[in-house]
Amino acid sequence: MVSVNDVDAQELIEKAAKELEKLEELKPPEWSKFAKTGVHKERPPVQANWWWLRAASVLRRVYLEKSGVSRLRIAYGGRKRRGHKPEHKYKASGAVIRKVLKQLEAAGFVKTEEKKGRVITPKGQSFLNRIARGIKKPGVKT
Repeated sequence: MVSVNDVDAQELIEKAAKELEKLEELKPPEWSKFAKTGVHKERPPVQANWWWLRAASVLRRVYLEKSGVSRLRIAYGGRKRRGHKPEHKYKASGAVIRKVLKQLEAAGFVKTEEKKGRVITPKGQSFLNRIARGIKKPGVKT
């Protein structure tokens, strides 16, 4: 059985993002055109499909380990250049991650467990495993 751990993460995220674009529950909010993904960034993302890429990436991270908004903010954070002062690591935008998680919950891929954070549902597992199988075996249609 092929799982998410057996395939390249970048390829999995790109293919999952294409599938997530087809879902009605995952639509970027109006403010996402202007929002940065964190204080460590200087500009908003330039990719047109960045919202679905982030959603696929968050779904993969929740699949691999139970995560809440706080842990995901740390994972997607980065270093900020502050001129002559030393660089510091800053967390990513919580609003983007929170909104993506809510949309994934509405789609049925993620659920909230008390005192554990977000966990993936069987529907979310099968969604990612189906895409991973399609990557591992090119003849299989996803």
